Amino acid sequence: MQPLAESTPVHSRRTAARNGPSVKWFLLFWILMIGLGVYAVYSYTNHLKQQVLSELSAQSQQQLTVLKTDYESRIAVLSEEVKELQNTVQTFNELLTFTKDNASNKTDNSNKLYTQLSEVKKQLDALKKEMDLLK
Repeated sequence: MQPLAESTPVHSRRTAARNGPSVKWFLLFWILMIGLGVYAVYSYTNHLKQQVLSELSAQSQQQLTVLKTDYESRIAVLSEEVKELQNTVQTFNELLTFTKDNASNKTDNSNKLYTQLSEVKKQLDALKKEMDLLK
């Protein structure tokens, strides 16, 4: 039985020697796998962040284009209205001048024209204020 007793400590040393490096390799493998997992999650979140940012940028650019088009159309409409009112004011001025030149002491239509002219000027000023607000 002695030879058996001698082989047991040698055998336990060999087993310990084999288990030592294999445990080290096993731990190293799991640490490496965990590190790779963390890196994969980090890379994927960065990818998703870039994708969301690009989508938001495209959406905001599209909305800005729509707003710009709407703004330009409103400005064009207001410009046309201002031109029409300026033409009306010019016509009233000419009519007022003509009426003043031809007015007699019996009829005084100039007050009516001045009233109409002041109303048109008020409307013109209101439209100009709207245009300034839009700009």
